[in-house]
Amino acid sequence: MKKILTILSVLFVAIVAMAQNKAEIIVSYNERRPIKSGKMSTTEMSLLASVAEAKYYNEITLWIDSLKSTPEGKAKYMDILKKSCMTVEPDGSVSFDLSKGPTKKSYTYVFTNPSEETLTFYSHFGEDLGYYTEPLAEMEWTMVEDSTANVLGYECIMAESDYHGRHWKAWFAPEIPMSFGPWKLHGLPGLILKAEADGGFSFMATGLEHSDRIITPMYLQQDYAKVDRKKALENAEYFVNNEESIMNAQGQNMKIYTLDENGNKVEVPKYDGLKHSLEPDYKMK
Repeated sequence: MKKILTILSVLFVAIVAMAQNKAEIIVSYNERRPIKSGKMSTTEMSLLASVAEAKYYNEITLWIDSLKSTPEGKAKYMDILKKSCMTVEPDGSVSFDLSKGPTKKSYTYVFTNPSEETLTFYSHFGEDLGYYTEPLAEMEWTMVEDSTANVLGYECIMAESDYHGRHWKAWFAPEIPMSFGPWKLHGLPGLILKAEADGGFSFMATGLEHSDRIITPMYLQQDYAKVDRKKALENAEYFVNNEESIMNAQGQNMKIYTLDENGNKVEVPKYDGLKHSLEPDYKMK
């Protein structure tokens, strides 16, 4: 009898935990930012949220990481890559073009947890995967109630904030009482559906619907090392701008270049955090 009660207790705890981690909505965003080529990059991102918590991520990246989190899934992913990327040439040789297969569109995950008053950020910093946690109190807003916008049929009010080196304008929907938004943006009395910052950075909601998906924890968390935010951003910029020499020092004998509009090989443009980073404060004195 005790064994049955114990099993029932465990099942009850598991059901309660799943209920607590179940989302209420999923929002699609277009994330736009300037890149070192001088062009603008657009990435499709998602926000899975309940009143209690939220996760910001890219759907394809989440799918890949979920597969790679188990031996069976990893084997399946490698088989998918092999079938989609491998070409047998007429002479019998085999070539691989990874651009033909499912690849990660963004390494960013942001988990926001108001009950713990923390935000945890996961990403790729240069050669390494890393994460850090920061207090939600770091973002403070000033309301601009006479500036409004209609986004996806919701009347949104504007607010402004200075955060980690950029000035943000965000439009939130009081009709949706969730204090989350794209990326790290949070802390307003309504869901953030639109945001813009100096330098050409922006987030725009493109879809919103009900969802009861589970807000799963971070896959492959063991692969991420705890980092200092500013130091990690500095290291990432150094690696991007010195990748060729770093790889050659490791014996890889590689040459990195890009192609201009005429197909000619040219030097890869430099990454500058003041222009290309969402958080350029690591370069500010």
